[in-house]
Amino acid sequence: MIKPAEKLNPLRPVQNGKLSPTTVELAWRYLSGEFRDGIKPADFALSPTEKEGLSDNRIYAETILMIAEKAPLRLVSGEKLAGAATLLEAAQHNTPACEYRATSHVTIGFSKVLHSGTGKLDERVNMRLKDSSLSNKQRDFLESMQLCLQAMKIWHQRYLEALEELAEDDHRAANWLSMLNYCRNVPENPPQNFREAVQSLWMLFSFQRLCGNWSGLGRIDEMLGLYLDKDLKEKRITLNEARELLAHFWIKGTEWNGIGFGNGFSGDAQFYQNVILGGRDVSGREVTNNVTYLILDIIEELHISDYPVSVRLNPESPSQLLQRVAEVMSMGGGIVSIYNEPVVVEGMLRFGYSESEARSFTNDGCWETIIPGKTAFTYKPFDMLQVFQKTLDAAHTRPDDFTTFDKLYDDFLDRLENFCREQDRQAATCFAKDFRSGNGDPLSPTPLLSLFVDDCIEQAASYNDRGAKYNVAAIHAGGIPDTANSFHVIRKLVYEENRMSLSGLLDLIKCNWSGNEVIRQQIAAEYELYGNDNAEADAMFKRVFDDYTRIAGSAHDIDGVLRPVGISTFGRELAYSKDRYATVFGKFAGEYLAANLAPTPGTDRHGPTAVIKSFCKADFHKTPNGCPLDLKLHSSGGSDAAVIKSLINTFIDLGGFYMQLDVVDNAVLKDAQEHPDRYPNLVVRISGWSARFNSLDRHWQDMVINRTSQLTG
Repeated sequence: MIKPAEKLNPLRPVQNGKLSPTTVELAWRYLSGEFRDGIKPADFALSPTEKEGLSDNRIYAETILMIAEKAPLRLVSGEKLAGAATLLEAAQHNTPACEYRATSHVTIGFSKVLHSGTGKLDERVNMRLKDSSLSNKQRDFLESMQLCLQAMKIWHQRYLEALEELAEDDHRAANWLSMLNYCRNVPENPPQNFREAVQSLWMLFSFQRLCGNWSGLGRIDEMLGLYLDKDLKEKRITLNEARELLAHFWIKGTEWNGIGFGNGFSGDAQFYQNVILGGRDVSGREVTNNVTYLILDIIEELHISDYPVSVRLNPESPSQLLQRVAEVMSMGGGIVSIYNEPVVVEGMLRFGYSESEARSFTNDGCWETIIPGKTAFTYKPFDMLQVFQKTLDAAHTRPDDFTTFDKLYDDFLDRLENFCREQDRQAATCFAKDFRSGNGDPLSPTPLLSLFVDDCIEQAASYNDRGAKYNVAAIHAGGIPDTANSFHVIRKLVYEENRMSLSGLLDLIKCNWSGNEVIRQQIAAEYELYGNDNAEADAMFKRVFDDYTRIAGSAHDIDGVLRPVGISTFGRELAYSKDRYATVFGKFAGEYLAANLAPTPGTDRHGPTAVIKSFCKADFHKTPNGCPLDLKLHSSGGSDAAVIKSLINTFIDLGGFYMQLDVVDNAVLKDAQEHPDRYPNLVVRISGWSARFNSLDRHWQDMVINRTSQLTG
């Protein structure tokens, strides 16, 4: 566990650290915010005259050209990689120098472009433009793609020229010459070695970031592993040298440290740049390789949270991989999470993806599962507990209509059905010209991003205009544990034990238990709820889960938009709290309730294994877009690697989907609230991402603290 810092150094010492002091010092410089002031707003833009008569796609592409020509470059002495996202608007999820919102919740096809080079994209776009049957709109879009490719070349050339100048003038010319040599060939051409591959991937990723697009990286060990293995075999590089190079990739990913996401409330590492490690490839072979373990080494030593890492595990995963995952998890921060690969793949197969596509799954930037480089993705979250509250409102005003539990439950199902069908009708407009994003803004042009997404070139249509192979608008319910717990207590207390009338119980929660504290505590203490491996409580949870997935999953696709089912809150339990009144199982109005599919805080009494057993009673083949379990282990409870390894094995054996596990001490978190300077790099898991604790606002910090901590020993 992270201890109070003796000095303002955001890195904690790791016994037998493998990285060089120079690299650790560079990480300190980035994490301490040294380069933050270099992230400036764009001081350039197209004039109204320059925009006149241009389409949105062409305005966007001309802006990307201007970014490539004018964005500040950054080359830091001692770094091993060139490229930086230096414009403030990009870190705020906007396209710099124009009014367009950027794109996130996606993992684009970095792998294909890395291996073939951007020159192949040029060829594909040029070939497509030869089609005489193209409409004016299609031709305009493809020409905008060409401009974006030209912009990438300009940006790359600016870095080459800057490196050449430094190599001539700086006494540390050897470092600049080395960087220059590994930049010359890529990203326009396929990499010839591991160093070129890492530089190419960083430059492809960094330019998208510079232009405001927040894409996940995907399966980075699969992308880079063969290059490293070949170089190791031919003795062109050592494992230590490769680790140093990858560490610089991780360090440079922290360049927006302290800028924050949007309003900054939910942490400064929430830029959706997720990484997947391990698992099987499209042919069924295990991906895990040297790159996998080097990345885990880097996370363990630097504790950088800006790339949330998800490891794909299966019953045949290498024992060394499981051990290393458990060791890194035991250090806290929640940076590494796990997928149960066979369950995820089978769910995607049942949904209709091909076997090779299902095996290639990554996530969208949090943990919702998608096909990388082929998917345009959005999702619609909602609070199931608020749907349930409408049933309680009806029961409160018309108690005679709810004389049996089944009548109460059926009313809820009718409301859930109506809600889901309305969501389906709205989904039909997704990724179309008039579709608006969650914040009400019209979708922006995406010629740059679309270059990396099948089949945008072939269809001559953008990511935001049904150009991708798959257009996905997933439905996501939150509050399922809270809803199931409510039904469980009502059935027992009112309909089976006849200890209280439904009207009487609803009167108590409508007044937020005022004057009825003894009854509230009695109910809260007497009934075991979901998360305790209790047969009755978990049966109700499974019933609610099955009915939700049946109703929501009945619309496989709407007007070409796929509708996979998911379950999540993503921290929205904080926002949902203001619209939730007291629960029948003893929680007050406004309390933070269940995160994702974790137990309602304070209701799980029998440790993490019981939580996992309750969670795994659901059939997660029915949630092909994802369903997480959050576990928060108390650092004083014996949460060492052996305990975590056992929990992971249980989770996989019982058929869980995805688990994010954090090891924390609430006393440390509370101290960090009062003395943030003592904990400059204290990292905690939020939902689909981790964040430095001090970058969260007080409400988000309280939400993390209030989650149940499981004692494991």
